[in-house]
Amino acid sequence: MNLYHKHIYKNIAVISLIAMFFSCTNDAKKVRDLLADKNLPTGVAKNAYHVYKDSGRISSKLITPLLHDFSNRKQHPYNEFPKGIKIITFENNGKDSTTITGNYAISYGKTRVSEIKGNVVVFNHTDSTKLETNQLFWDQREKYFFTEDGFRLTTPESVINGFGFESRQDLSQWIMKDITGEVETKQEDI
Repeated sequence: MNLYHKHIYKNIAVISLIAMFFSCTNDAKKVRDLLADKNLPTGVAKNAYHVYKDSGRISSKLITPLLHDFSNRKQHPYNEFPKGIKIITFENNGKDSTTITGNYAISYGKTRVSEIKGNVVVFNHTDSTKLETNQLFWDQREKYFFTEDGFRLTTPESVINGFGFESRQDLSQWIMKDITGEVETKQEDI
């Protein structure tokens, strides 16, 4: 083989490699669509610790051992927390805080409604009120909790059990259904 043929083969190899590099493009939309079709998350985070800020102030903290990001879903994007979640919310410049924990959670991005399951505990640190249930829905826009499952609400004055509960995010202004226990009420001046 002479030098001329070696030069032609080398040029063909170089042109083929260049063509191959330019033909391999990753279109981000195609990758997201592929992951959505295969029901795979676009991202996975382990031991995540996320701080949310509003106007420069910390509004909440999220702590989870595992986060699956399914924000590639067109109709219902969501985040899944299969190994549990702990959320600490701060109100009134950090003076009032509430801690929410559970064994599993799923949070829908468009509606901003989360479902927390398994050993769910909500604790208001300001007035030492604690809610325990197996399933809780949290409307983050309205700052509102609700469940149709069994619950136990513990306050410094009483312990209330029942099925069906609604309240503000700070565990105030309750609506309780099918309750048992002693409830202390205050009669206001009319």
